[in-house]
Amino acid sequence: MFKRILVPLDGSEVAESILPYLENLATTHQSKVVLLRVALAHTLPGQDEIKAEVEAVREAEDYLKGVEDGLKKKGFDVESHVRYGKGADEIVDFCHEPDIDAVAMFTHGRTGVGRWLMGSVAEKVVRHCPLPVVLFRPEKQ
Repeated sequence: MFKRILVPLDGSEVAESILPYLENLATTHQSKVVLLRVALAHTLPGQDEIKAEVEAVREAEDYLKGVEDGLKKKGFDVESHVRYGKGADEIVDFCHEPDIDAVAMFTHGRTGVGRWLMGSVAEKVVRHCPLPVVLFRPEKQ
């Protein structure tokens, strides 16, 4: 049913807590795992914006390579992609890529002021992605 599952990761332990559930889902559906990391560099005036962007993308690629290698060692078919921009926008845009069948992602579970300040990437993806979205909310830490 789900031949290719998109898994957005932000580099946090909370985001990676989706991986055991993803492994079960990918095994059940014999799915290819498509990892996505969205990079964005915040710079101060006077800093080299291009250098910061390149570094952010490089760090995202290195991070995904480690996750990809771990999944491949377990026998999963995995590919990874890095996009530059705002998290929710890039994830929703990637949902329109050919052959992506579902999205599996975490939610930080922010509420109140934290949600207002930080926004909810998961909520934006659920509202705007045309695919089924499986959300995982980690237990309180």
